[in-house]
Amino acid sequence: MRIHVLQLIVGDKLISDSYNMVGLHLLSSGTVVDAGDILMLNRHNVDYVDIQPRGSEAINELDEPTVRHANNTQLLTFNGAISGIKDLFSVVENGGSIQNETIESAFNPMIQSFQEEKDVVSLLLSLNSKDDYTYQHSVQVGMLSYYIAKWMKKSEKEALQIGKAGYLHDIGKSKIHSDILHKPSKLTNDEYSEIQKHTIYGYEIIKNSLNDNTLALVALEHHERMDGTGYPLRKKSTEIHSYSLIIAVADVYSAMICNRVYQQKRDLLVVLKELHRMSFGQLDPKITQIFIRNMIPNFIGKKVSLSDGRVGTIVMTNPTDFFRPLININNQFFDLSQLGDVEITKIAI
Repeated sequence: MRIHVLQLIVGDKLISDSYNMVGLHLLSSGTVVDAGDILMLNRHNVDYVDIQPRGSEAINELDEPTVRHANNTQLLTFNGAISGIKDLFSVVENGGSIQNETIESAFNPMIQSFQEEKDVVSLLLSLNSKDDYTYQHSVQVGMLSYYIAKWMKKSEKEALQIGKAGYLHDIGKSKIHSDILHKPSKLTNDEYSEIQKHTIYGYEIIKNSLNDNTLALVALEHHERMDGTGYPLRKKSTEIHSYSLIIAVADVYSAMICNRVYQQKRDLLVVLKELHRMSFGQLDPKITQIFIRNMIPNFIGKKVSLSDGRVGTIVMTNPTDFFRPLININNQFFDLSQLGDVEITKIAI
């Protein structure tokens, strides 16, 4: 079955080798293509490929997607990281000091087990723990911060340090009473002021325990905003440590995709659009753009519903407009960047 590259979807299997126009071997016969493979073929201006027939079922409705499951090693290390942050909270609550060896023995194995993972979007959603939101959020922010650092071409050593900063960013919440942390109704002004103090508590905990000024600064600054509207010190732009700017993006994304006692998780496209909006003033624009650019390709092959009632599949992302990709609807292709009155309303992950 010979098809145009624009018709490829994640999961298609090649039945012949693929080469670019100068004869460079790109993909071997038998490859099951993923989002990165499709983008690579497009970058090399490959027009057609041969794939194993995939069947002729038309897409008629936005079915419940096949759930992306982590493998046993990933589940084991993820749960180990959850247990690790719980233990750190417990140590602080009991007046103890956190230890670097304890942190790395819980966090680093998880990162190692996820290093080759490509579909970050689906995997994060599949890793739902029954534990307190704060613990799961800490692990997610650590993982996302590591990925962002790698996408920014940081070294492995620096990426691990940034990931660790994300993992510890909310350690100050161990000093906040659980009645305030888990309050389902609106916080009073005094309660909100107390919540904000977790940044200061976190700085003090890390500074006193680890004597690491950078990790401590991230705990202090991860709610600061580029335009000075954040807290606790109303810092602006270059006053904020570069690591804190990375963790801020991961923190906002994780907070919006999680269920919390006072908030339901939001559709992923809505979340990325909100991040995009926040990059014009609040979040660092370069870091936010890198994050969105690397998350969007994970949507290739996912089913979507459109504002005009139709349902299709994303087959290619648009580098100039992240939120208006090429859509396949019953084997017809529609470029949403050319359809100004139609937009995606939901993505099935």
